[in-house]
Order: sequence, then structure tokens, then C-alpha cells
Amino acid sequence: MRIALLLALGCATPAAADVWTFETPSENIQCVVGMGHDSSDLECTIIERHGPPAAARPAGCTSDWGHTFLMYDRGPVRMSCAPVNAGRGGFDRADYGVTGEFGGFTCHSSREGLECRNLDGHGFFLSRARQTVF
Repeated sequence: MRIALLLALGCATPAAADVWTFETPSENIQCVVGMGHDSSDLECTIIERHGPPAAARPAGCTSDWGHTFLMYDRGPVRMSCAPVNAGRGGFDRADYGVTGEFGGFTCHSSREGLECRNLDGHGFFLSRARQTVF
């Protein structure tokens, strides 16, 4: 009876999300992917960028703006008002010319930059010179 109860409780617990990371060869764009049971998310940060941000800074944003992009497998891209963390390590390398498909996303790393799209076709392009949300 006790074993059956423990097994039942173990089955009732939701599965933990799988999380992994990757970065471009320049190490200037770093991404974190989270995959859960029924959804996935992708957050990419461009550490050094030039030019105007992809969207106007929202009122009340007193932190770094235009560096961090978040999207889910469905829906539009969101930009985060958050400090840039340039000291992260342990990222897998997404070599130039590589396309990765995971969860609800497809990302392509090239010498021009990193482009990622979700299942709805929303996404972003990130390079040091240009950041675009579509």
C-alpha cells in the first residue's frame, strides 16, 4: 500500500522543464531554452549592441533596454528591461551556418547574426549592428 501511494504521488507531480543554453561563436549572443510538458520558451541576450533598440524604451524602465528578447513557442516577442549579465559561462556553441530546431523554435546562427522564429512565425534577428523583432 505504501509503495502504491508513493508511485501515485510520483505520477501526479508535473515533469520538470528541460533547460539548455547556447551562444554564437562571438560569445556576444547567449540564449537559454526551456522546454516544459506543453510549452517552450527562449530568452536571448545580446551583450554588446550598437544603434537604436528594436523597440522604444518603455516608461518606467530604469535598467538595460534592448538587450534581452523573450518569446514562447506561440505569440509575439517581448523585450525585457533587465540588467545585462555578461559574465555567464558554460554555453554550448551554435557555430555559424547551423540551424537548430527545439521545442517550438527554429534558430539559425550565421556570420550576420542569430535569427529565431516560433511556431507562429514571430521572432527576432540579433547582431551587434542591428536588432529586429518581427
